[in-house]
Amino acid sequence: MKIRLIAAATLLLPLCAATAATPAPVQDLGTGVVGSDSDRIARLERIIKARQQAEIDMQQRLDALQQEVLDLRGSTEQQNYQINQMLQRQRQLYDEIGKLSSQQTSSPAVNNTAPQAAVSGSSSLSETDSYQHAVDLVLKERQYDAAIPAFKEFISQYPNSGFADNANYWLGQLLYNKGDYVQAKTAFENVVNNFKASGKRPDSLVKLGLIAEKSNDKAAAKSRYQQVVKEYANSAAASIAKQQLAAIKP
Repeated sequence: MKIRLIAAATLLLPLCAATAATPAPVQDLGTGVVGSDSDRIARLERIIKARQQAEIDMQQRLDALQQEVLDLRGSTEQQNYQINQMLQRQRQLYDEIGKLSSQQTSSPAVNNTAPQAAVSGSSSLSETDSYQHAVDLVLKERQYDAAIPAFKEFISQYPNSGFADNANYWLGQLLYNKGDYVQAKTAFENVVNNFKASGKRPDSLVKLGLIAEKSNDKAAAKSRYQQVVKEYANSAAASIAKQQLAAIKP
């Protein structure tokens, strides 16, 4: 019995040695496929490239979603600006009506016996009536072309009036809507330079930026928008200025 075991062991030793000397095949644990090192490296490279492409696709989708959010935010700010403009105009109209009422109450009675100058048009009107006449041409009668000379005449006769800043802004807006950007620029600059405390100043700065853009003067446009953001950071005009700045391509 012992002789047989020794003989069997003697026969198995060369076989074990040969088996140990033969290199074991490389097996991919993930798939169970036997392959060489170069095959495994190639497969890993394919996996890495696939993951990189997936990350690129994901980033592109995120960028697209972010752009949509920015577009929606810009649209919301534009709508908020328009609403604020409407509310501001309503408050302004109430203030103007109050001023007109107080000035008419405090105005001295006209001496009917005094000779009156035979002057046609709004030049024969008082300061308050002249301004109201120009405003009515816009708001009530919708005669925009006729309102332009009316505001010009008022500004010429009453350059230091309490309504002068509004009159210049009205004039600039009417000219801007008509496409006369040269004269509109002069009117808006008058508000910016001569009426520092006016509520129309930030809007006039925005309009000057828009006029500069229409004239392809990007540097001047950016300067005006940046001035609005700096001097009126929390205003509706600043929101529009930021939006315009973002839209200007370098």
